[in-house]
Amino acid sequence: MHSIGEMGRDSGLGVSALRFYDRVGVLAPARVDPATGYRWYAPEQLDEARLLARLRQAGMPLADVRLVLAAWSGGDTGLVPRLLDGHLRRLEGELADARGALSAVRARLGHQEITMTTTTRTARLTVPAPQFAAALDSVRFAVGTDPELPVLGGIHFDVEGADLHVVATDRYRMAVARASTTGHGGERVQLTVPAPLVDAMRALLTDDSPALLTVDGDAVELETQGRRVAGQGLGEQFPDHRRLMRLPRGRRIPLDVPALRQALAGQDGDRCALVLTDTVAVADDTDAYGSGAATAGDLVGVNPAFLLDALAVDDDMLLEYVGPKAPLVLLRPGTEDAFSLLMPCTLDA
Repeated sequence: MHSIGEMGRDSGLGVSALRFYDRVGVLAPARVDPATGYRWYAPEQLDEARLLARLRQAGMPLADVRLVLAAWSGGDTGLVPRLLDGHLRRLEGELADARGALSAVRARLGHQEITMTTTTRTARLTVPAPQFAAALDSVRFAVGTDPELPVLGGIHFDVEGADLHVVATDRYRMAVARASTTGHGGERVQLTVPAPLVDAMRALLTDDSPALLTVDGDAVELETQGRRVAGQGLGEQFPDHRRLMRLPRGRRIPLDVPALRQALAGQDGDRCALVLTDTVAVADDTDAYGSGAATAGDLVGVNPAFLLDALAVDDDMLLEYVGPKAPLVLLRPGTEDAFSLLMPCTLDA
């Protein structure tokens, strides 16, 4: 017999996915321990689980997946190819529709005049080293690593008046922090600094000395304690992070950060469920899919590793819940300009 952990690892589905497919009756374990509720799978179920993983990877709806598995296990060699062919035709139709829509978008963008958000790209300002270091530390985890989107592979510096906002996003989460400055006070200046250069800057911010930050076109330089690091920013324009921040006010829930970190560290899948009442807790199997604590609160899916990254910033944090499809907001009490957004994920595997 395979344990649920072994089955998740060997099939590619993951533990949370196996629990879900058991609950909805798609792939039930061969045996459930009556005392502990622990699931055990027969060796012959591994092939079925791998097939299930492939079908879901191909985007097949759950209703069709049920039919494929039932026909396959029943030895019906005629129905399965028809179901696969039908799904492929749907995908091809959806792809044709998507290509048409994207062609229309490209045509529209081709006729749109690109305007810059600032009239100047030069700034010379002084930033307190501890503030600057704390700001960089609180957003560094959200820097993107997708080679197809190099503009997200850095931290965006946004200088306006006496404020320096630093922003990072990998599409699934976004982190924003602020440091106060002196010496600029002018128009808005923006530059996206690649992650290796940001890390080199951060290495200089080791004491209370002021740091001199200079932006000149695509060039950026940081000088402090007689040491200096300089380089080029990323050439592409960063997404308008201010637009991404326009969320309605939600319900704010204090977090027991150490306890939440410990609970999340025990999750071995790529998603888990949170139960939101007057506190935030990681849901167990009954909460998530049965009649447990989730009936008394809101249930939201998250990537546990991403949430752990956001919780590493501070031990005193709040979670702001706007709604089931809206980003979760994590912030410190009394601080509105340093926070992170985390996109929720579906609990359907």
